[in-house]
Amino acid sequence: MIEIDRDKCNGCGLCQKCCPFAAIVLVDACATVGENCTLCGSCTSVCPRNAISIFRKSVPVEELAKYKGVMVFAECSDQDEGLTPRRFVAELLTKGRELADKLGQELVAVALGDERLTGLEELGQYGADRVLKCVHPLLKDYSTDGFSSVLSMLIAEMKPSVLLFGATPNGRDLAPRVAARLRLGLTADCTGLDIDDSNHLLQTRPAFGGNIMAAIISPRTRPQMATVRPNVFPVRICDPERKAVIQEKAVTLGPSMIRTRIVHQVECNDQDSRPGLEDMGIVVAVGRGCRKESDLRMARLLAEKLGGILACSRPLVEDGLLPQSSQVGQSGVTVDPDLYMALGISGAIQHRVGMSGSKNIIVINNDPGSPMFDMADLGIVGDAPSIAAALVAKLDAIEKDEFC
Repeated sequence: MIEIDRDKCNGCGLCQKCCPFAAIVLVDACATVGENCTLCGSCTSVCPRNAISIFRKSVPVEELAKYKGVMVFAECSDQDEGLTPRRFVAELLTKGRELADKLGQELVAVALGDERLTGLEELGQYGADRVLKCVHPLLKDYSTDGFSSVLSMLIAEMKPSVLLFGATPNGRDLAPRVAARLRLGLTADCTGLDIDDSNHLLQTRPAFGGNIMAAIISPRTRPQMATVRPNVFPVRICDPERKAVIQEKAVTLGPSMIRTRIVHQVECNDQDSRPGLEDMGIVVAVGRGCRKESDLRMARLLAEKLGGILACSRPLVEDGLLPQSSQVGQSGVTVDPDLYMALGISGAIQHRVGMSGSKNIIVINNDPGSPMFDMADLGIVGDAPSIAAALVAKLDAIEKDEFC
């Protein structure tokens, strides 16, 4: 339900102007809400006196059946060809297709932007049945107010059962804002998603500092919302020729609904624009077993000769040996390279969560009981720095033979 505090309301009319459903009128210089209110929350963000409050009760059991389908927020980035879906959107759609099939419902992607939105039809090859295209000049750049208002309106209209976001800077900002507006639950940084016997979304994430994996459900509210880190789920093309149906949705958005503006943008330099850890196909990661400076030099050399990048577990970041941007794990970067080589890493669950999607895993550790060996495709028990040096020497020999 929605309530207007008459003592605070001064009849400014901002809520009336921003309401996309024309559900608010002024009566005796006070806002009054009509029956066509969808509780989208647009009015609460523009009220300068905080006179509007939304109280959302749990959805009655008999109403849960009215919420159908899986919705994925297809975050887009500005590329040379226009605003195009980011790479991890394919990962969300792949998992979303799996969930939608278990529910026997459709999979819908939602893209927000201006007239430069492009490449949306290609989302069909990853399983999307439809793409809701929301175009408005005020959606040219990401804003919390603008995007959350439009997405809240879509949720009120479409009533999806599941809503997924990427755990990116924008996704981590947008998802909780939408959840707060609509009084919904939100599970952040999920590493697993499934449908249980009661058709609830089973959301799995690390808890208690990563020491356990918690399974979370939202049995009394809809949609069920979750954010997922990039590189957690594999990408699967269900049909390379399949095109998604593009459905343009009318957007009602005014400047008064957006309280922030971009004043200045700073372009990254060439060094900052190099492929990041999450984009590399080969990752050589070091742990406590490679703490010496000579060990790190050898591991970095090995990574370079393999055409990859050096990464690490959390202890090396805490000791100041490598930057936080190199950390793989729950509080670092999630990776899914073709080859992941772990040198001297014990295998805490926080680290394993961040690299479990790797295609091939090589583990080198002098402790045969290391949990990392449980994930390894190839395991070597021995001194990691020494074996890394032997591998570098072998690669040098191969390069020399090829040169000769």
